[in-house]
Amino acid sequence: MISVAILGGSGFVGAELLRLCDAHPEFEVTYATGDSQAGTLASTLYPSLTTAYPNLVFDEYSLEKTLKCDVVFLALPHEASLQIVPSLLNKVRLVVDCSAAFRLKDSSLYPTWYGFDHSQPEELQAAVYGLPELYRKELKNAKLIATPGCYVTAASLALAPLVTANVISKVGVIVDAASGVSGAGRALKNSNSFSAVNEDFTAYGLLDHRHTPEIEQVTGAQILFTPHLAPMNRGILATCYARPINASITTTASLLAVLSRTYAKEPFVSVRPAPPSTKATLGTNSVHLSARFDERTGYVVVLAAIDNLTKGAAGGAVQAANVALGIDETFGLTKVGLYP
Repeated sequence: MISVAILGGSGFVGAELLRLCDAHPEFEVTYATGDSQAGTLASTLYPSLTTAYPNLVFDEYSLEKTLKCDVVFLALPHEASLQIVPSLLNKVRLVVDCSAAFRLKDSSLYPTWYGFDHSQPEELQAAVYGLPELYRKELKNAKLIATPGCYVTAASLALAPLVTANVISKVGVIVDAASGVSGAGRALKNSNSFSAVNEDFTAYGLLDHRHTPEIEQVTGAQILFTPHLAPMNRGILATCYARPINASITTTASLLAVLSRTYAKEPFVSVRPAPPSTKATLGTNSVHLSARFDERTGYVVVLAAIDNLTKGAAGGAVQAANVALGIDETFGLTKVGLYP
């Protein structure tokens, strides 16, 4: 068995990691931290974990205990990961960071988009971007994985194949995406309370959401990104708009064909004519894609649905870890959603 530590296990991403690791045939969680919940049974905070982890208690962070594990998942704030990673890299078999601390290869972007200076240039260069569908070759034998942002996963998997195939223009791409409330984390805020979110649908992060440069980095396109908060627990639906390079040969069928060829061998990507829905991906590591070409306006429309906590965070992290460790990429992950 591969021993696993989850730092930040008491948050939503940490709880999702615990869920997925329990279903993983080669992972065994031996240490989980939750400094604000230290001393609390995991099953008390998350009753859904009772059967799998009846005796697991969230601990305070200890470097000594962490270094006893083979794989370390970080479900921590960005700056906490930034400080911890150097003490772990090359001292454990694999570090998988779910924060943004090592996602952006241009360190000068961090003060503008994240509000802190990046102080670990060597680790930043060593990090491999954790999106297997686009970076599988680079992930093999990686020591540090930077798990993509949830919005970035949906938008990038929708757009990257069409950019690479020179089907759509790299200029003026628009991404409108809506996320469930769990994307805001477990901590209660006025903006994510039940009364604030229920029966509401609102945009936020106008023109300056921090996932913008990450989507641009992955797709190579200029992105106008507008996120929205939807009154649901989990899920992301991204609707992306772009201009075709050659409208005279662009059709809905040709767009679907490019996506289908790109992801033909991908275990978690489904390309279908029907518009995707977030409910269909609930609890899964799946990505559902579709596309249209509107002859009237001349726009390409590409849609992606994912579960923001699974494929958009913990599931994507486990998938990337599987690739890096050289084990079956699908271990611990499901393609079948919960319905109804």
